[in-house]
Amino acid sequence: MSRRTIFFVSDQTGVTAETMGHSLMTQFEGVEFRAVTLPFVSSVDKAQEVVRRVNRTAEDEGLRPIVFSTLVQDDLRDIVAGANGLFLDFFAAFVGPLERELAMRSTHRAGRAHGIADLATYTTRINATNFALVNDDGTGGDYGHADVVLIGVSRVGKTPTCVYMALQYGVFAANYPLNEDDLESGKLPARLEPYRSKLYALTIRPERLQQIRAERRPESRYASRAQVQYELRAAEALYARYAIPSLETTECSIEEIASRILNTTGIERRLRP
Repeated sequence: MSRRTIFFVSDQTGVTAETMGHSLMTQFEGVEFRAVTLPFVSSVDKAQEVVRRVNRTAEDEGLRPIVFSTLVQDDLRDIVAGANGLFLDFFAAFVGPLERELAMRSTHRAGRAHGIADLATYTTRINATNFALVNDDGTGGDYGHADVVLIGVSRVGKTPTCVYMALQYGVFAANYPLNEDDLESGKLPARLEPYRSKLYALTIRPERLQQIRAERRPESRYASRAQVQYELRAAEALYARYAIPSLETTECSIEEIASRILNTTGIERRLRP
């Protein structure tokens, strides 16, 4: 298996370069990639240091690194583009065509995607994240203000999905773990009954849930095959009885789970990535 180094270069956090670059690199199997993120490249000196690092890597490895860039300032992009690597400039690829289509010049201002330039947006993200944390795993219980309440047995991905929806979309998401009493009764917990329209269930294949639980509590009843199969059967019967929409998450990323929930429910995205 061949090995290549990838640099993600940005004048801010590097999140955009990482996200787009990783998405592209997943299309190439059989190559091992070493990722290096170089954020906050906001001066000529820092851009020149990027060039030195890329060139040094090319010399040491005998292969040109791949450089994904979201640098906004033209002078910094020009410097980094001169490095001994494959320079892939996301802004040049998209901003130029947009300028021509809109018949106007872009601002070329750095940091607009991930700064606190929009205080209202930042506040929404923080409030939604705090809500998700306070109302995690059945605590808090402020379901009246929730946009969605995720339910499911333990370890099906409720918490990370709620936090992701809060951070990425400003969605107020709570979650409730179905316990054995809930499953044995076959009835919706009383505290959830007034909010049936907000409920969305997550489920997962038994073998995957057993694997996840075994990593947390090996050789326990909690992670046993019989317990996992019982909980999932009982939970899915509950979802069917109350016509609660559900999603099987076995092969879904957190991003995909969140997107499917929002698309299915029609919940408003208060923030856009």
